[in-house]
Amino acid sequence: MRAILYERTGPAADVLRVSDVRAPSAAPGEVLVRIAASGINPADVKRRAGWGGMQMGHPRIIPHCDGAGTIEAVGAGLSADRIGQRVWLWNAQGGYGQAGRAFGTAAEYVALPAEQAVLLPDHFTMAQGACLGVPAMTAHRCVLSDGPVSGKTILVQGGAGAVGYLAIQIAGKSGARVIATVSKPKDAERVQAVGGEPISRHDEDIVDKVLDLTDGEGVDRIIEVDFAANQAVDARLIKPNGVISSYSCTSDPTPVLDYYAFASRGANVRFIQGFALPEDARAHGQDWLAAHDIEIPIAATFPLDRCADAHLHVEKASAFGQTVVTP
Repeated sequence: MRAILYERTGPAADVLRVSDVRAPSAAPGEVLVRIAASGINPADVKRRAGWGGMQMGHPRIIPHCDGAGTIEAVGAGLSADRIGQRVWLWNAQGGYGQAGRAFGTAAEYVALPAEQAVLLPDHFTMAQGACLGVPAMTAHRCVLSDGPVSGKTILVQGGAGAVGYLAIQIAGKSGARVIATVSKPKDAERVQAVGGEPISRHDEDIVDKVLDLTDGEGVDRIIEVDFAANQAVDARLIKPNGVISSYSCTSDPTPVLDYYAFASRGANVRFIQGFALPEDARAHGQDWLAAHDIEIPIAATFPLDRCADAHLHVEKASAFGQTVVTP
């Protein structure tokens, strides 16, 4: 089969290459999936680049954790009824702080444990299915990790981002009022179109605007894209005993916490890691996605032999929506 490989970390154009490799087979308890779309997340790009000193977990790596495709074979112990199913995939390669699997979804085929190939609902395309494993499941966990949100007010920091945009929809469909920060006028229109109330990060004082929108009360939960950059704002806006669900902290991986700014409100700061979801949370998220149709925008689609260009597209982070590779 054709696959993308890298044998050292570094710039995409320097280390990613298309190769012909032996196709995998389904071991006991595994399924063999023909990949229709391979989703690229910032984590995939960071791992390939060696961000923060990340080391190679294996001598040769096929990147990407998310994907979607069709089951072509099953290993011993599994029902042949699964053959032909449209599925979406999660953790095909592995998460932070662990070697994980060597071979991800940037290939024509992948073999992985059957539970990591989830039936793809008809309301999602294959390309959208390749974006469920990390972005959608992270958004679901951020919004609903601490119980129902019906009647609550949620602030989404970075409402036009991959996770933020989905979090707005998940929260709205779960009965919450959603306020979201954005950087561009076009993003404000997109947020409004899915039921969010946008605030311009550049033209408005976020604290004053949110307090004005909530009659001075603040918000019940905050979905946080960059805890270091926004913690001062979050501390002022979170209601007593509210929850801040942070899934990234790229601007400063080792932030200094203003302890009493949060402690004085009894705030709960929850760290969300999409690669390390508890089994019950993952099952809840899968069931929720099966029952709800949400918009998952695809910004760009690249063929397999342009995977390096696809990684650069993700690194630039200038387009609205997800980036996928199609074998």
